[in-house]
Amino acid sequence: MTKNTIHASMSMSRRSLLLGSAAVATSAALSPMLTFRANAAPMAGELQLVPATPNPNGVIDQLFLLKGDPLSGPIKQIVAEDGSPVPTPVLKEGERRVLRVLHFNDMHNHITDLHGKKGDTYRLAQMVKLVKEARTNAADNEAVLFVSAGDDHTGSIFDELMGWHPDDFVADASYRAYSAAGVEIAALGNHEFDRGAALLKKGKDADANFPLLSANVHSSGHMKRDEDYTAAAVADIKGLRVGLIGLTTNIDTRVGQPNDPTLAVERPVTALANILPAVSEISDVVVILSHCGYGIGQHKSGKAATARDIGDGDFAIAEMAGKLTEKPVVVVGGHTHTKLNESGIDANNLKDGILITQAQAHGLFLGDIAISIAAHQGRKDWYNSVSLHPIKASDKRVAADDPKYPSLQQQGDWDEAFEESVVGPLLKQLDSKLAETIGTVQTEMLGREATIASRYIGESALGNFMNDAVVARSEAFPGGKVDFALFNATGLSAGVEKGPLTFKAWYDVMPYADAIEVATMTGAQIRDMLNNNAVRILRPEEAQGVDLNGFVSRGFLHFSSGIRYEIALGADAKSAKAVNITLNGTPVEEVLDKSFTIGINTYIAGGAYGETWNGKPISGGVAGDIESLDLRALDYDHTGLVYRNEVIAFIRDQKVITDANGAKLDGRLVVKA
Repeated sequence: MTKNTIHASMSMSRRSLLLGSAAVATSAALSPMLTFRANAAPMAGELQLVPATPNPNGVIDQLFLLKGDPLSGPIKQIVAEDGSPVPTPVLKEGERRVLRVLHFNDMHNHITDLHGKKGDTYRLAQMVKLVKEARTNAADNEAVLFVSAGDDHTGSIFDELMGWHPDDFVADASYRAYSAAGVEIAALGNHEFDRGAALLKKGKDADANFPLLSANVHSSGHMKRDEDYTAAAVADIKGLRVGLIGLTTNIDTRVGQPNDPTLAVERPVTALANILPAVSEISDVVVILSHCGYGIGQHKSGKAATARDIGDGDFAIAEMAGKLTEKPVVVVGGHTHTKLNESGIDANNLKDGILITQAQAHGLFLGDIAISIAAHQGRKDWYNSVSLHPIKASDKRVAADDPKYPSLQQQGDWDEAFEESVVGPLLKQLDSKLAETIGTVQTEMLGREATIASRYIGESALGNFMNDAVVARSEAFPGGKVDFALFNATGLSAGVEKGPLTFKAWYDVMPYADAIEVATMTGAQIRDMLNNNAVRILRPEEAQGVDLNGFVSRGFLHFSSGIRYEIALGADAKSAKAVNITLNGTPVEEVLDKSFTIGINTYIAGGAYGETWNGKPISGGVAGDIESLDLRALDYDHTGLVYRNEVIAFIRDQKVITDANGAKLDGRLVVKA
């Protein structure tokens, strides 16, 4: 039974609806699936329940990690590491417990958003204040968990504290701040691996006082399952036994990178089918931290302006969970930046009684799920409510009598001690880098409005400048100058305005951690790539009704000036063609067998995952089931150079960004009906 209930304020407790008996239960009979076998490693079909130290700033009484291989086959039993007692389902007949899960996802290091004119937005510090209030006001039979559903890295200036090599590491800002904030568990998202698993491990070891979960990531040479992360965990809080399982998208995680070639991600539903029955058997309730995306297959939501490939998304995960157990289960989602259940439970987000929720991204909301569980009743007698608490943005320019004023961040909305003692030192380490002026923009062609309007529908002045900068910088590449460069449209995240340009402003344009891979391609292969690119353009008839601020995840590419061509749109995407192609001024028909070098960012070189430069059908709403070109098959020279760093170095050298050094529309791409 599910009760659709929403409370707008954290101070208006759900206890009036959800809390039952306040008596705290003691131990009960061991689960038949929990077996003790002292000092033995888990065998195939087993997971081992190993005691761990919970985050001292959290509220977990006892924490256990489930170690073993969840991908070798169905887990038949869970065994203890030794003969010591472990928590088991403890609810007695007639008792009721409440689990309150406060959650966020896809923070992307937006711990504090900095803005010179509007003032800084203290996103995590606002969450900390709300979490502390919830824990302080919790009843004796109410457990309050604080969790992340992954993608805690890549997206803000705080990323720079990670460095690009373990020797350059300063801090893992997100994990350090989460540890102080009382976060108790985090799932591994795809962007955790952007700078390589070696750096992720460095950050985890240095700064994470909580476990990382993924049941389907495996075989990394640096992040070792059961040492650096586990498939699942079990938490005992106020007599309630909570099972937690982590899942990671197998569509968009950067596997096959030269610094970790064996890293792989299995299908989420495969891992879930193997592990959930055993975990649920020894738990009162199960929380699935799913960084797999809202939907299933091709789906549009959240940051996607058109349909994108989700694969085994949360629909598939919830439907499978409903079939595998009768215990209460909730899916706390991430990856697609989707705002779910903002005004109470949406019936579309219930699958066989399994709730799916997500709190958009970038710290815009703190998600809040309250689950009331009766002893021995499974999902027959459980209640839940769900809401999203907005995290207020700062805009100190707005006057107190303005109607917008109450919805903006004001004094008292955040935990000042946390911001000062935890985030403040991180910002001090960034001060010089943040404020550094790297050049001056002398054109209005690269502004945000122009960039967002053009990136999916044709030539982009910003894309032109970036690609031409990489070609210019390649004079100093170890393998010599490249002929061309490319970059994907979804990677152009912002624009830059006329005037002084800071490091932070350019970081906002290119927040993703892409290196430069140099491929050798023949003229014929480049022609085929351009033809495949032509079908990906957002066509005029599609652009109407599409929010261009969102992601059109179909892998459309921009190129340096040596590649010039026209896109003949034709009647539909399938008939779109690249025509009048010239490579360094020569018609492509004359150089089909000639070899060229081209700098490609790692996201595209790796197949672009959900944006499909990997031989799979082109996604992002492109009609016609058109096969993509597989760029993974090319021969690459892995430069180890970072795309963003090379562009910044070019700006520093040039001192100005102007038409003369590439910041312009020069007709390298012309779109024709």
